[in-house]
Formats: sequence, C-alpha cells, structure tokens
Amino acid sequence: MKSLREPYRGCQVADLDTPSLLVDLNVMERNIRWMQEKANISGVKLRPHVKTHRTPDLAKKQVMAGAQGITVAKLGEAEVMASAGINDIFVANEIVGDIKMERLLALSRRVRIAVGVDSAEHIKMLAEAFDGEARPLDVMVDIDTGDHRTGVAPGEEVLELARLILYRDSVRLRGLFTHDGHSYEANDLAEIRAISLKSQQDVIETATLLRREGIAVEELSVGSTPSLLVSDIVPGVTEIRPGTYIFMDGDQAQVIGSYQHCALSVLATVISCPSPDRVVLDSGTKALTYFVQRHGITRSKGFGVLKERSSVYLYSLSDEHGLFAPPQDMSFHIGDKVEIIPNHACPTCNLYSVMYGVRNGEVQEEFKILARGMSR
Repeated sequence: MKSLREPYRGCQVADLDTPSLLVDLNVMERNIRWMQEKANISGVKLRPHVKTHRTPDLAKKQVMAGAQGITVAKLGEAEVMASAGINDIFVANEIVGDIKMERLLALSRRVRIAVGVDSAEHIKMLAEAFDGEARPLDVMVDIDTGDHRTGVAPGEEVLELARLILYRDSVRLRGLFTHDGHSYEANDLAEIRAISLKSQQDVIETATLLRREGIAVEELSVGSTPSLLVSDIVPGVTEIRPGTYIFMDGDQAQVIGSYQHCALSVLATVISCPSPDRVVLDSGTKALTYFVQRHGITRSKGFGVLKERSSVYLYSLSDEHGLFAPPQDMSFHIGDKVEIIPNHACPTCNLYSVMYGVRNGEVQEEFKILARGMSR
C-alpha cells in the first residue's frame, strides 16, 4: 500500500483517498479536440473560458490543441495564468476599483489583455488608469442578448459606448462580446438553437451598425457551452468562448442526452449504510457544491449522479455527507468507492487544490488547480 505522503502518479483510482477530484484524460482530450475542430471548421478562434478548471496545465493543453488565447472571469485567474506563461487573456467581466486598476496595469505590461465594459463609467475609469501607458488597453463592449446580467442592449447603446472609446487614446475598441447564459434555462434543443442564433445575430448586426459609422470592429465573440454544443456558428462571428465543454457535467449531459462525455468526477467513499434505502458518502457540499439548476433543459434531479449508474442521484447533501438510494440490483458496503458526476463542473473544481488525471483506471497526472479561490 502506498504511503499517503507519496505521489499518487501510477496508482489505481481505488488507491486514492477521498474525496478526490478526477478527470478522465481520454474523455477530456476528446472534448478538447471536438470543440477545437468545430471552431476550425467554422473558421473562428476558440478562446476557452478557463474559469471552469482554473488550472494552468489544462489551459496549456487547450492552447496546444489550437486555442488562440483564453478567457477568464476574474483578475486573480488572469494573474495565475499569466504567471504560468499564457500571454493572451480576455477578462470577460467588468473591472472596477483602484486596487484592480493597479493589478490590471501590471498585467497589461506582461501579456496581451482585454477587458469588458458596459458603461461610460467603465471607459472613463480604464482610460484614466491607462493614461500615459506605452500602449492602450483593449476593451470589448459587453452586449446583453437575453441573459440579463451585465451588458447593454444591442444597437445604439453599443454605438454610444464605442464612440466614447474612440475619444480616448489610452483605450482601444477590440470588439463586441456576449454570453448567452440563458441557454441553460431553455426548455429544449430548439430553444437553445434559437437563443444562440439570436445572440449571434444581435452581435453581428450591432457590428454592422458600428462599421457603417466608420468604427472598426475586429472581434465578435460569443458563446456558452450549451449553445455551442448544439448550434451552428453564424458567419461573421470571429471567436467562441465555451468553458464547461472541456469536462462536461450533469448540466451538459441533459443537453446532449448522455453522460458519456463527462470527464470530471468526484471519488467518494461509502461510510455508512444505515438502512436499505440509504447510502451515505463522505462527500457533501464541500466536495460537490450545492449547485442545482432548477429550470430548463439543464435542470438537475439531485446533487450529482453515480458515474456507475447515471439514473442514481444524490438526493441530499450536508456539509460532509452525500446520500443516495441504491437501486434494487446494486448493493453497496461500507468502504466501497464510487464516482459522482457533479451537476456543475466550475464550482466543483474550485473546491480542490489537485485534480488527478486518470487513464484506464490509472492515475497518470496530477494537475494543480493554481487559480483555486482566485475570485478577486
């Protein structure tokens, strides 16, 4: 038996302590190739959103497969990725505050970077911070195409912001972006495709408006994983930004109707079988998150499913425990180990410092989740 202090590389999955975060390398690599091929066929750039895994080693795998830069949600993620040698980063978020301006300035001197804006105040803040810099900061105007989170309405509001950017020497308009996150709540595949089509058309038509006014628009960036799994990329779009596709998860499995593409799982141990209808695992909200999609095609029945039997789901989570009801044709005993496919990969990854890369039941790689907790 291996010492708990020894590296796990080369051991069998069953030798790992629990809870542990696993990624099936064969499945993950297939997912990476599939999305890259989709981008290549459509003639667009793939700029994957690495908030899903927060792991520089995996971001490098995506870049090596053909991705042209990465997307992050937070400056903390960008700083970690830059320190790991990734030099083309888009922060698909609005950056606010003096402390963050200093951090953004430092990053811009190291790597090619762009950030999102959706107000005149953002433009003023960024322009003043970058006044006197050797090169202007690239900005992308955030368009709300239906998700109703950040962003301005397509059309004239974007044109107004673009004109403000042109008045400033210290910022430069790179392009437009949107996130069709409302695709997660679509009722069926047809609705996902309709959401994706409208989102892309809104961005393209807005870019056409700007170009008619003599404003150059280099990049039109779109996407969410559900929409890009099942929708075509409209000519005129230049860049896609899916994130969860690298692992897939319970949400995405609902979209495509299969768990076969789910690479991520949490290894857990059965610690109690107090009744015939209840099995208790050592993995609760601190190992799997409490995330449940309540509506739409990605809605979850429970808090994760057994990889061994996807019809069996965790019906209850507390801090340290997960519960499920065993089917009649399966028996579980104290000490058994099972794998749970999480509902949502992104917050699950953020719970771990290490992810074990598994191939054919053997641990082959240990990935450090270096941007874990980097949410500032």
